[in-house]
Amino acid sequence: MLGFRKKRMLRKEEDDRLYIQMESIKERLDYTKRLVEHSVDPSEEILGEVKRVEMLYSLLLREARVRHVRKPKMR
Repeated sequence: MLGFRKKRMLRKEEDDRLYIQMESIKERLDYTKRLVEHSVDPSEEILGEVKRVEMLYSLLLREARVRHVRKPKMR
């Protein structure tokens, strides 16, 4: 019985960590997209960063969908 409780608690911790990571990546993605929008001639480095962050966010989003992660409740 104790094993199930520990497994559930570990899953909840990982789900919370995934959600927090998704939020920070989303903020970084929004920042880099705004940077490109406001640039007259964005560099290849910035455009590459946008693509990299978009792929990372997409990966985390798919993982959240598979795991059925929801926004953690405020304590």
